[in-house]
This record gives sequence, structure tokens and C-alpha cells, in this order.
Amino acid sequence: MKTKWAWLGACVIMGNLSVFAQDKPLSIQEAIQLAATQSKEAKAADTKVSGKKLELGVTKNKQLPDASISGQFAVLSTPDINLRIPLGDEGGGAPDIKANQMMLAQASISMPLYAGGKIRNSIHIAEEAVEAEQFAALNTKEQLASQAIKLYVALYKAQQTAKLMQENIKRAEQQVADFKAMEENGLIARNDLLKSELQLSNYQVALQEAVKNVNVVNYQLVTLLQLDENTQIDSINFSNEERLLTVDFTVENALNNRNDLKMLATQHKIAADQLKISKADYLPNVALTGGYIAADVKNVIAITNAVNVGIGLSYDLGSLYKNKKNVAVAKHRIAEVEEQIEIANDRVKIQLQQANENFLLAQSQEKVYAQAVTQANENYRIVKDKYDNGVADTDDLLEADVQQLQSQINEAVSKANVIEKYYDLLLVNGQLISK
Repeated sequence: MKTKWAWLGACVIMGNLSVFAQDKPLSIQEAIQLAATQSKEAKAADTKVSGKKLELGVTKNKQLPDASISGQFAVLSTPDINLRIPLGDEGGGAPDIKANQMMLAQASISMPLYAGGKIRNSIHIAEEAVEAEQFAALNTKEQLASQAIKLYVALYKAQQTAKLMQENIKRAEQQVADFKAMEENGLIARNDLLKSELQLSNYQVALQEAVKNVNVVNYQLVTLLQLDENTQIDSINFSNEERLLTVDFTVENALNNRNDLKMLATQHKIAADQLKISKADYLPNVALTGGYIAADVKNVIAITNAVNVGIGLSYDLGSLYKNKKNVAVAKHRIAEVEEQIEIANDRVKIQLQQANENFLLAQSQEKVYAQAVTQANENYRIVKDKYDNGVADTDDLLEADVQQLQSQINEAVSKANVIEKYYDLLLVNGQLISK
């Protein structure tokens, strides 16, 4: 009775799953694409790239001239004015001038002509910052795609386990029914019947655990891919992936394709341009200047058409003794990035070697597990034949049944492992997603 209720519970769980879930077939390539484009983290990475592009536009504005215009109107107290310039009749006294208002308008423009390469290199840095952020975004998307693959594979394993458990439970139920009839007819001991019922209970508990794993991993995957949370991923099949397992992976390809290495290389260029900017502080700044002034002091003076054009030169003398430390910091930053690149290169080589070994091991294990299924099936057939002829006991039969089920699960898992390790190789080589 207990086993029946346990099996009923599993059926209820899976029944609820089918009622509320929206079944959706999904290939592993579709999962990769969705993770790289629709996940929140991928969109956040794209937003950062857009931000860097806006910053580039701001930096390019430094090439444009600075222009300003201002105006002023003021009410003055009546000042005492003593004109020292002779006015007409030298014998006359100074006129009584009441200059109690003033208007002033001016406009100025300054066009940078030479700044020691600061503007040009600042634009280079902004452009390289966009490039570095793009590589960082691609690296983030590759990690998201890898996460989606692992969840996809884990979901396949859980689904296959649940499927095999269901099939085995049917056989175990029939076995329990046969044992009951045999026990009622006095052909076997009650203890043998209890052993078969206990094994059925264990299978049912394992099924419930597998169903739980399916639900948990499925929810994680649909959340990552930004699908409806009630979506149930089904029809997972790796048969079409076998054609992919022919790519030749090399250290050279990995070092050339990895986006994290490209990002470091771009950061090295940024550091080099920053050094140029620091050295430019030793040089003067030259600008083309122009301006216009109009002024009117009531009853005193009116100025119009006062236009000026010229060259402006500025030089910070303090840079001669202050800028050495800035240059030293910029050189140190270059050295830091170069060390990071060397460390990253070694890390990539280690990752590639490990991923390659894991892939070879997964392929080897798949062959062994395929043989194990054949062996377990034959073993169960022989033990069942011996049991029917009274040569083997119930423990032998139940153990053979467990071994057969475990071999089937191992085979299903091993096929998924080969695919997973293959995509790990793609990740290490920087070829997981299309650029």
C-alpha cells in the first residue's frame, strides 16, 4: 500500500507538470543564442558598450572649438570722473558727466591647434575603451552561453533519469505482482516479496527526486533564457551534435580567439596612449583665438566692432618637475597589463589542456558505458534465467536489475557529457558563440 501511494504521488507531480507547463522544444544552439541575446546579463553587457560609445562622442567634442558669449547690464552709482584728455576749449572746466549705467557684451572663440597629441590620444583611448568593452561583453555572453549549456545538459540528464526510472518502475511493479502471486502459492518466501517491494519503493523515491531535479533545472534554464517561467523544455536530443566533434583545437587558436585576451590587449593599447598623454604635459598648448567686444557706458563711451583674432600659447612650467611621476605611473600601468597578459596566456594553455583531457575522457567513458549496457542486459538475462530455474536467489535478481538500470542511466549521462565537454573546448578556444 505504501508503495502505491508513493507511485501515486509521483504521478500527481508529473501530472501537475503537464497541466500547467508550456512544452517547448529547444535545441542547444537555440539555448546558446537566447543566453547570449535575451538574458539580463547579456543585455546589461550591451548597455555598457552603448555607454562607452556615448563617452567616445563626448571625447571627440574636444576637437571642436570652445565658444562663449556673455552680456551684462549694470546700474552704477554716479562716479567722480576726471577726464585727463583735453576736450575742446582748454579753458573750460570738465563737463558734468553722470555715468550711472553700463552695458557690456562680448563673444570669444578658441580653436585648439596643438596640444601635444592629448586630444588625438584621448580619442584613441575612448575608441579603444569601446573595443575593450565589446570584448568584455562577448566574454560575458560566452560565459552565459556556457552556463546555459550546463543547465541544458543537466536538464537532459534529469529527464533521461526520470524516463528510465519510469520504465524500470513498470517492470518492478510487474515483478512485485508476480512475486505476490508466487508468495500466495507458497513458491517463494514472504521475505523475497518484501525485498521486491522495497526495491520498487526505492525506485519511486528516486523518480520523485529526478522529477524534482527536472523542475529545478528547467526553472533555472528558462529564467536564464528569459522564457515564461511555466515553460517546460522538452525534446532535448543530442544526436545532431555528433557532426560538431571534428574541430581541431590548438593553443594558437585559443590565444588568438579568446575575448578576454583581446580585452587585455586593448587595455595595453589604452595604457600606451595614456603614457603619450602624460608625456604631452611637457609640451605647450597652442590655440587660435578670436573675440568681439561691445560696450556702452552712459554719457561716457560707446565701443562697437572691437574684433580681435590671434594665437594663444600656454605652457605649464610646473609640469617640468611635477609630471615625472605621472609618466612613471603610466609606464607602471603598461607593465602591469603586460604581466596580466602573460598570466592570462598561461591560464588559457592550462584550461585548454584540461578541457581537451576532459573531452577525451568523456569520449572514452561513453564507449565503456555503452559496453556496460550490453553487459548489464546480458547479465540480467542470465540471472533471470537462473532465478527462474532456482539457481539464483532474489538478491541476485534484484541486484542485476539495479545494475541494468544504473548502466542505462550512465550511458545516457555519458552521451551528454561528451557534448558538454565539447562545448567546454569551444569556450576555452573562444569559439562558443559567433562574433
